[in-house]
Amino acid sequence: MTTSQLPALLVLSPLLGSFFVVLLALRSPGRARTISLVSVGLGLLACLGTLARTRDGNVLLYAFGSWAAPYGIEYRVDGLAACVATLVGGTAFVSLFFAAPTAARELRGREAPFFAFLCLFVAALEGMIVTGDLFNLYVFLEITALSAYTLVAAGGPRSVVASFRYLVLGTLGATFYLLGLAFLLATTGTLNMADMAELLRQRAPDPALAVAVTFVVAGLGLKMALFPLHGWLPDAYTYAPSASAPFLAALTTKVAAFALFRVLFGVLWPAIEPYRGTLTFALGWLAVAGVLGGSVMALVQHKTRRLLAYSSVSHLGMIAMGLALANPLGLAGALLHILAHGLGKGGLFLATGAVEFRREGGRVEDFRSASHDLPLTTTSFTLCALSLVGLPPTLGFFSKWYLLLGALEARRYSFAVALLAGSLLGIWYFFRVLEGAYFGKPTPEVAKLRPEVPLSILLPTLLLAASVLVLGFLVRPLMDHWIVPSLGALRLGTAAGAP
Repeated sequence: MTTSQLPALLVLSPLLGSFFVVLLALRSPGRARTISLVSVGLGLLACLGTLARTRDGNVLLYAFGSWAAPYGIEYRVDGLAACVATLVGGTAFVSLFFAAPTAARELRGREAPFFAFLCLFVAALEGMIVTGDLFNLYVFLEITALSAYTLVAAGGPRSVVASFRYLVLGTLGATFYLLGLAFLLATTGTLNMADMAELLRQRAPDPALAVAVTFVVAGLGLKMALFPLHGWLPDAYTYAPSASAPFLAALTTKVAAFALFRVLFGVLWPAIEPYRGTLTFALGWLAVAGVLGGSVMALVQHKTRRLLAYSSVSHLGMIAMGLALANPLGLAGALLHILAHGLGKGGLFLATGAVEFRREGGRVEDFRSASHDLPLTTTSFTLCALSLVGLPPTLGFFSKWYLLLGALEARRYSFAVALLAGSLLGIWYFFRVLEGAYFGKPTPEVAKLRPEVPLSILLPTLLLAASVLVLGFLVRPLMDHWIVPSLGALRLGTAAGAP
């Protein structure tokens, strides 16, 4: 373990960006965009620094005010946290270029507050990833939620309704998590994750611990839109402004899923051996229902964003499936799928936003003949879709491959069938979009359009699409140097009693 300032800089840089946008650029959209790019870019550099320094199992620690844990708040970054933090920082940075022209078009007069909330949103997500304190996690969880409500509501009347539903359900999820935290505090007397994990190993499981785990899993499950707690997600993704939809779709639920992984396996798992079977059984079947239900709902959607939203419900079910398997292969698949889905879904929303920017429509038929006037955008959409379907050599193929191996190792054949069925249904609903994009005949109006959208919209889309392919080729070093060493530090045991 190494003491470092980098974990604090991950959070501090975008947080200061939000402050300086309000202080210096509230009436200057151009200056607000510049401050946002600089602050999030500096945060990304800190993310890359943590990625380099957490190689092969190294852990970075930062104690606020030099108050050592468990008395002070500690930030703790291992290889897994560094990977997810880099996903957040990188996706946010490239998506900010996309947000500039779309915000200027959709949010005239409100761009500067919008960028302030984007910076605050990124800072809170990074805080959720690196904090080593359970109550500090709750604080960042709520800052993320409050920022997200605002980013959704900025889109107009329908967005306000979607944001209100998100607020109601998000508050319920936060309440569940806080209740679980209260039981854990009463049981152990501490809120530091590492300290709590050690204290829980020394005591016998009791009903209070079972209640705490139930509340924590329910609260974080609602935040990650685990089926059937996903009711807030379709409208939020559909009606959010184009400028904020890629941030929400790519990052919010994935960071919540990572938080669930950290709390469940990094803190609670060794102490809940008698309840593991019940927990994995319930989580597993909710995951299967989410994989199949989300895919079926995606098939019948006519709005592209809504199709992608229900696709997210399906893929979040796959991540939950890996957590329910609770073996190294399944967890590796879940963590890889957090990265694959974050990058792929971010790229899909960017490509969809590019089509909306050009054609001012968000229905599936608005992709008709998109390959004629938006060839690179269509290629990016295709590559991200292929990754989420699970075709090699994309990152999505390898994440699903590890999930499949984990299901077979655990003899959870229903999981394997659901995973394959969800992938086949994914081919079907993505084909609905791509068939029209490649084989639809362009209308006379489309035939006259100049190729492609502005570079500030096209470049982020291309970068996220390329990342799912590049990381597919780099999956072996990613596994060997960051994911496997961090998983090896966990005391998984077995999910005894799991059917």
